[in-house]
Amino acid sequence: MSTVTEFNEYRAKMNERILSADNKVIKRIFNLDTNTFAEGALGVKTKELLGLACSMVLRCDDCVKYHLGKCHELGFNDEEIFEAFAVANLIGGTIVIPHLRRATEFWDSLKAEQ
Repeated sequence: MSTVTEFNEYRAKMNERILSADNKVIKRIFNLDTNTFAEGALGVKTKELLGLACSMVLRCDDCVKYHLGKCHELGFNDEEIFEAFAVANLIGGTIVIPHLRRATEFWDSLKAEQ
């Protein structure tokens, strides 16, 4: 099973399990996430790049993978992704470099599955 497929299947399975607990607060947080990344004053593509850069700075590999997947779906190219990576590394510092490595590997996996 590919890295991308494994990540997406695990994420879907666990989200389903979490939402099945029917916790109002958790459901509202998930809903806020969905609504935040919808088209608005900022376009969806801009919001995904913001999400990607913030996730890298916060060093959340799962979040980075999620936003990379969305960026791939939206048709971002290598140059755009690596500029976002550069912003994240500038803001986050050298501690972000290990996450940059994993992000690059996942981005390459997304492109390979195309």
